[in-house]
Amino acid sequence: MPNLENLKKQAKLILRWHRERHYPVAAQIRGHLLRFLDMPDSEILAASFKLSDAQEMVARQQGFDSWQALKTGLSTTSRKVKSSPSKATIVGAEPQLLVTDIKRSCEFFREKLGFSLVFTYGKPPYYAQVGRDAARLNLRCVERRVIESTVRDREELLSVSMTVATAEEIKLLFLEFQSAGVAFHQTLKKQPWGAKNFVVKDPDGNLLLFAGPAN
Repeated sequence: MPNLENLKKQAKLILRWHRERHYPVAAQIRGHLLRFLDMPDSEILAASFKLSDAQEMVARQQGFDSWQALKTGLSTTSRKVKSSPSKATIVGAEPQLLVTDIKRSCEFFREKLGFSLVFTYGKPPYYAQVGRDAARLNLRCVERRVIESTVRDREELLSVSMTVATAEEIKLLFLEFQSAGVAFHQTLKKQPWGAKNFVVKDPDGNLLLFAGPAN
């Protein structure tokens, strides 16, 4: 369970980063505070940004609508917790995709697969994150493809797997990508182990698996 004192320190750190014009924090602010959504990094870093803004951002990162809601939620949860957990819980994973052109890859995920840009980093950008619903993918720029495309295709070396909850959703997702003109390595198929899936190929040949239940 998050500690309120640590979250307070985190908010103060975000505020300090903004005052020091630390560029990576601009993308984080844009990703969590809607009023900054359409602003470029330079405008975000030049805009008024208070401790209350940083606290709201921390709250939203923790799944709350406001700082007060976070404090109330933590207080309620702490009363229910009788002992410390016996082990840590991993709450997310972010696959790293190696790409040769950050701009091209971001456009592909946004325009073809319906993802949104979470942030980019570097001048020019060499690292980015895109997201759709609960999925987050990190894009890392490299000079050349690390795996030969013929080997990747032959061995079906997947770069990432993403899942939906129902059979209807996997069909809808496939039709959405199909209408967007996406290149498929494998079209929608029912597998012997009771799943339906399809595989998309991104501009660098990375194979992206999308899967759901068969029925």
